[in-house]
Amino acid sequence: MTVAVVAFDGVQLLDVTGPAEVFTTANMFGADYDVRIVSPDGADVRTSAGVRIGVDGGPASLPGRPGTLVVPGRSDWRRAVTDRPLISLVEELVRRSRRTASVCAGAFVLAETGALDGRRAATHWRLAAQLAGAYPRVRVEPDPVFVRDGDIITSAGVTAGIDLALSLVEDDHGAGVARDVARELVVFMARPGGQSQFSARLAPRGAKHPAVRRAMDAVGADPAAPHSPESLAETVGISARHLSRLFRGETGATPGQYLESVRLEAARVLLESGDDSVETVAGAAGFGSSETMRRVFQQTLGIAPTAYRARFRTTTPAKDDAARTTVVGLYQGSGPVTSK
Repeated sequence: MTVAVVAFDGVQLLDVTGPAEVFTTANMFGADYDVRIVSPDGADVRTSAGVRIGVDGGPASLPGRPGTLVVPGRSDWRRAVTDRPLISLVEELVRRSRRTASVCAGAFVLAETGALDGRRAATHWRLAAQLAGAYPRVRVEPDPVFVRDGDIITSAGVTAGIDLALSLVEDDHGAGVARDVARELVVFMARPGGQSQFSARLAPRGAKHPAVRRAMDAVGADPAAPHSPESLAETVGISARHLSRLFRGETGATPGQYLESVRLEAARVLLESGDDSVETVAGAAGFGSSETMRRVFQQTLGIAPTAYRARFRTTTPAKDDAARTTVVGLYQGSGPVTSK
């Protein structure tokens, strides 16, 4: 399968080399990827890091229907989307390719071609609002590591392109080959696409309103407690409706959605570091039942709790007592506190 990776002056170096390294490494384990770097005029390019990349040619150097197109980005996305030879090249290759992927700000290039109109898309967290503002027809999702919508896959910033490429290798050749590639490159086996770009416990530091921060602190202090919009509002001394409005304005989420994200992260910590059963983890994280936790994992991460543990469990598991204490206190930076 031919993998065409677009390169152009100012491109992020790792946006190009990260996916290319994944596909070429997969060939060590039975894959047959033909990775070709192409530029609009077939000339070598200078990347954002000042490193020159040699290219294989222009679009004419590719077969009629490449298997995968990878579109990287550059920090100054406005210059990229006004580069007409680049946009014309990507437009042509999107039409010709079986599937298309973008890395980081490469989503802006795809959006400029119209390929993302009406589709869900991801990009670097810092650029998500800009993508949504510049291209209102794109359904931007600011949180996931990568997003699939039909035959187009878009990823978050820089190293997320490696996760995206590993997921494509897994699609083509199975989890075993993808795992071998990840091990060879000394990276995590592909993070689920729905995994958050950031820890939920960093959110309080981004909230400005003191009531929102106090509500977030209350959730983080004990994710398993029976929190409700009303109880959180009472804790911070305002109405539930006003707290909900403040939450949406500060975070784009409701208090309930934030609570679920914190409980999800708490469950992930327990699954990664301890030996407790899924039912016990569900109770300790505040989900109440393993079925509820499984549903949230599937909806958010696209993976079951048991599969998540198998994929992400640390190679040096914490002792049971330590594992049970990590879910509380993580969100306040004050060290673990024993959960109820």
